[in-house]
Amino acid sequence: MWQVAGQARAVSLLERGLTQGSLAHAYLFVGPRHIGKMTLARGLAQAVNCSSGEPPCGECSSCRRIALDKHPDVQVIDLIADENGKLRTEIGINQIKEVERSSSLPPFEGKYKVFIVDGAELLSNEAGNSLLKTLEEPADRVIFVLLTTDDRLLLPTVVSRCQRLELAPLPAGEIEAVLNGRPDIELQKAKLLARLCHGCLGWALLAAADDGLLEQRAERINKLLEVVGADCEERFAYADWLATRFSQRRGLVWEVLDLWLDFWRDLMLVKLGCADGITDIALGEALVQMTGDYSLAQIRTFIADIRTAREQLGRNASPRLVLEVLMLGIPERRGATGQTLAAQFSVNYG
Repeated sequence: MWQVAGQARAVSLLERGLTQGSLAHAYLFVGPRHIGKMTLARGLAQAVNCSSGEPPCGECSSCRRIALDKHPDVQVIDLIADENGKLRTEIGINQIKEVERSSSLPPFEGKYKVFIVDGAELLSNEAGNSLLKTLEEPADRVIFVLLTTDDRLLLPTVVSRCQRLELAPLPAGEIEAVLNGRPDIELQKAKLLARLCHGCLGWALLAAADDGLLEQRAERINKLLEVVGADCEERFAYADWLATRFSQRRGLVWEVLDLWLDFWRDLMLVKLGCADGITDIALGEALVQMTGDYSLAQIRTFIADIRTAREQLGRNASPRLVLEVLMLGIPERRGATGQTLAAQFSVNYG
């Protein structure tokens, strides 16, 4: 049984390949974080190594060990730590050379060897070119599955050697229905998480099980409100903090920028009288009170600035410069007096 939810088209294509014996030697799963790419990749690894008549059964020894990342013929390749214990920023050539060596050997005990590259956009140029050679001359009984949030960041020649499957975000109503089917999740919380997850059921399930994710979001929004009301010195200090984190944990910076984008988009929708479409329904009242502080032109311009900053960071522009320019573009409140936004609104999802 496939464990991924809401991706019927992708599952159907893989099942047809299994039934007809026409599986590709390399797949590229594209979609946002927590959409189910790794779950689907493990499902494919289970399906090709399953010992039951209806793969993937999820119950046989192979399926269970693959689910636990303990099968010798299924390997996940992702970022590793350097000699100082810090996580590297790229998947390096040595990792891919080890994959090449392993893929040249027959499966140890299963039917297929499956190599899952998690975060394929993080392959170094050298590693990407090395992997390309392996994809061009695939060994028998070997399947590669590349997972990425953005296939435009991969070498076009690597993309062309893979069968591409895009995993689309799920409608909020569908995710809310799944969450409402779980007795441990309150209805109001299910509604909130279904909006906040942007169609990624995996994130909603994680947040339902771990209140720390909502607490972290609240901290980041409160920081946003603090920075919006701060002077240039404090804004530049925050830009410096983000730039430093980008060199260590760039995923954190993407999450912060996505949250900023959500916030200003929601403010724009409320300003336009479309409050029913906002992402963060817990901020509805605060957003209504803030609509008079900014013009629609200010909000739209800053949303464009955030998107531009994301694009520039994706093209390896200087993080410090990009983020400082973004901080300079924060719109000024019209007639701002009295309390700062951070003092006026304190976000709490409890």
